Amino acid sequence: MKKMLCQIIFSLFVIITIQGQGTKEVDYKELDSYYAQMVKDWDLPGASIGVVKDGKLVFSGNYGVLEKGKKGKPNAQTLYAIASNSKAFTSAIIGMLVQEGKLNWDDRVKKHLPYFTMYDPWVSEHMTIRDILSHRVGLGTFSGDNIWYKSNLSTKEIIERIKYVPQAHEFRAGYGYSNLMYITAGEIIKTVTGKSWGQNVKERILEPLDMTRSISSLKELDKMGNYAQPHARKDDENYVIPWVDWENVAATGGLISSVEDLSKWMIFNLNNGIHKGDTLLTSAARNMVWTPHNNFIVDHTSANDFDRHFNGYGLGWGLSDYHGRMRVGHTGGYDGFITAINLIPDENLGVVVLTNGVKSPIMAATYYALDHFLGIDGKDWSGELLERTNKNAASDTRIADRMAKRVLHSSPSVPIEKMVGEYTSDLCGSINIQKKNEGLHLDFENYPLLSATLTHWHYDVWEIHWDHPQAWFGFGTLKLKTDNNLEVIGFDFDVPNDDFFFEELKPYKTKSP
Repeated sequence: MKKMLCQIIFSLFVIITIQGQGTKEVDYKELDSYYAQMVKDWDLPGASIGVVKDGKLVFSGNYGVLEKGKKGKPNAQTLYAIASNSKAFTSAIIGMLVQEGKLNWDDRVKKHLPYFTMYDPWVSEHMTIRDILSHRVGLGTFSGDNIWYKSNLSTKEIIERIKYVPQAHEFRAGYGYSNLMYITAGEIIKTVTGKSWGQNVKERILEPLDMTRSISSLKELDKMGNYAQPHARKDDENYVIPWVDWENVAATGGLISSVEDLSKWMIFNLNNGIHKGDTLLTSAARNMVWTPHNNFIVDHTSANDFDRHFNGYGLGWGLSDYHGRMRVGHTGGYDGFITAINLIPDENLGVVVLTNGVKSPIMAATYYALDHFLGIDGKDWSGELLERTNKNAASDTRIADRMAKRVLHSSPSVPIEKMVGEYTSDLCGSINIQKKNEGLHLDFENYPLLSATLTHWHYDVWEIHWDHPQAWFGFGTLKLKTDNNLEVIGFDFDVPNDDFFFEELKPYKTKSP
């Protein structure tokens, strides 16, 4: 009898202990102190971090400054560009239109945008809305982003150029993160509703959720006030850069918001699309966007940091498991801002991290909060990921390798007068090289913020000196292409970076002076 009683007590103790792992009391002061040190360690200008639990914003921490060199501090209402975290808003709007019978997830894109054309006629005809929202269209990750980045093209003009983006893998047989496809989704929303993506997100999500400090146009930024300044990084130093207008591509990354507003968005999603008893997103739509439509291989033969068993992409959300619980999340990168939103629906838990620098600990902050709220014996995520980030940066020798191979005192094979003229890129349109102040100048007709001065590097290679600050790339060159008679027929770009692939542009000469 005593033995059985001891077994029962032991069993109850085990059950209580296991259940308690998900309800550990969190030391908010320790969390705040950790984040304050994290921002200093990463040399991050500023950050705002929020945690929602059981329908409430239970933690809000704000660190650093709004702008380097100034005293202004961020708070829970401070605006940051959330970039690709906007994609979940796009898929939610599509879901609402499906509920209203105005769209179907498997509608072919051409049904709504007849001019939509991909690398292959059959693929163009069969591409569906679900395909474009799950990054399974056959394009490479970030491929073609030069079409929209810093462009003055209309959304329709951007979409019309997608046909020139090269195929990277088979249709529906791989993953290629494509901003172009979300731009396309935004145009479908506009075509079906007669209203812009910005109007739709405001009327369908921002106003109902009382997200009063969320905008999709830079025209409203000064009126709203209390916003962070974006920062780029050079020579291990942060410096302020201008905001860039993404309104024409807002469906892929144009929303600007705050911790307080995004806490309402997280609570709405954790409540499965219901806000104050009003079902804005049905269970069918919720299940559709939170189901993996594109799966990634997980190594089941070795341990990982999260006890992860699956990993994939839904519609506007990344999906995986985090220590036995489903994780729903996304990250975002905008010139000078890096952000993350992550949800653990089973625990009614969400974390948002907003930062105004490009060397950013968004996932360190996220994992540290999740571990603490889930009762997991956490690690020093900031220290570990900072070390990993610094090692990766030190191992990137692409620019150093190019500089080491420079041949000094060499000369071009053609006079600079033959370089002058108009060039055309199928992706980006007209690119001009012209003489300016006894030197050469590079101008993109549709991308004024990418203008640059050219100086001789070696042989027929010229260095690019950008006229405006660039957050994602710096050093770059272009190499002349000549025919057998040494007539200039085009040039190739070489701008080492991980985000914008100038080598895809392939300009060819169309007009000489």
